Amino acid sequence: RHRRTMGDIAIRVEGLGKQYRIGRRRTGYRTLRETLTDACTASFRRLSQLRNPQSAFWNPQSSDSFWALKDVSFEVKRGEMVGIIGANGAGKSTVLKILSRITEPTEGRAVVHGRLGSLLEVGVGFHPELTGRDNIFLNGAILGLKKVDIQRRFDEIVAFAGVEEFIDTPVKHYSTGMYMRLAFAVAAHMETEILVVDEVLAVGDAGFQKKCLDKMGEVAKGGRTVLFVSHNMAAISRLCPESMLIQNGRVTAMGPSDGIIAKFLESSLGNGLSTPVANRVRGKQERFWLTNVTLSDKAGHPIKVARCGQEVMLLLNYETASSRNLTNATVKLAFSDAHGTPLFACHSHFSRIDPLDLAPKGTLACRIGKLPLMPGSYLLSFIVGFTAREMPDGPAIIEVGKAFDTIMKFEVGEGDYFGTGRLPANPISKHGTFLVDHRWEVRA
Repeated sequence: RHRRTMGDIAIRVEGLGKQYRIGRRRTGYRTLRETLTDACTASFRRLSQLRNPQSAFWNPQSSDSFWALKDVSFEVKRGEMVGIIGANGAGKSTVLKILSRITEPTEGRAVVHGRLGSLLEVGVGFHPELTGRDNIFLNGAILGLKKVDIQRRFDEIVAFAGVEEFIDTPVKHYSTGMYMRLAFAVAAHMETEILVVDEVLAVGDAGFQKKCLDKMGEVAKGGRTVLFVSHNMAAISRLCPESMLIQNGRVTAMGPSDGIIAKFLESSLGNGLSTPVANRVRGKQERFWLTNVTLSDKAGHPIKVARCGQEVMLLLNYETASSRNLTNATVKLAFSDAHGTPLFACHSHFSRIDPLDLAPKGTLACRIGKLPLMPGSYLLSFIVGFTAREMPDGPAIIEVGKAFDTIMKFEVGEGDYFGTGRLPANPISKHGTFLVDHRWEVRA
């Protein structure tokens, strides 16, 4: 990425690192001898720390410490909405805590241009003894807003949070849901130049999650900068044009969200592709066999993990024992779940008027415009058939069909199937295996 001008940048992070010490719990009671020994050596430890500041808390080479972040650098432009993706423990929340000044970096620096509002954990920044009303004004004051500005937004904040009846109740008596609704409402409505949001929406119900996602969309359209950490790939895809992938404390990729999501799913779910397990070697009596099977995107680029609603292609390379075309052919791809239960099939006999004409060597391509499968593991099998009278150079009894069992195992990850940023929650046993493209409307 090219280096932008300072006035164009909302957040600039350079060589950021954060190291933590892994503490060990002391078992049993301390003896008088241990206590006296620690007291006597304390002054020597302090002197050593002054001479070597890096060892003030721990030895960087010690096995008792680990790097939560290491050499992280990125820039976020003003008005951008950027998703942050990664597995649990990758370092996503640590980045936001450093940007929010909750924790200090061990090395490097993070420069934030503008006021920053954060929602990292439920109710962070709230005083439990104060009422909801008092906490709204307290948070606004911390952000540097005047009382008149907070009053102007007050009714909208309370209405969004849905806590009108309890606004004068100390927040220590709030439920987790009420706490979170008010916290998000305050962070989203204070009109800071930058908003950072961690994975807190998972606590709310479906209705509140929709309100939050819609509000974040409004915030981004209003020209504010947003960093959004989430495991909801559909929400990231819908809201964030660009995303960054953090793995093992490092930013490994940054770019358009669809590409970053694909990288994350491939790395987290692993390589689900397998070479054909049936008929990899031509037999004497075989007239058709597969040489390779590839799952690809709509442009034909191989992918390891498909996403719900993604346009995909299955590319099947084949060879035949014939020196001329095999005519009147039909093919079928059969999809099954991880246990082998049939789900659906893509059959050329039903999707096209004319049969296929197969060259002695070529590639069969099956395009699925909108993959209707929920996240999970799936199996793929294949069948090819011919009309007997059209088989060239055949024996007296002609084989008219050939089945290939489990030619591929593949994974499906989250995607924005409906274009709303939401998917039915797992388990599949509750919502089923398939997604159906549909729309609801109200008619008078």
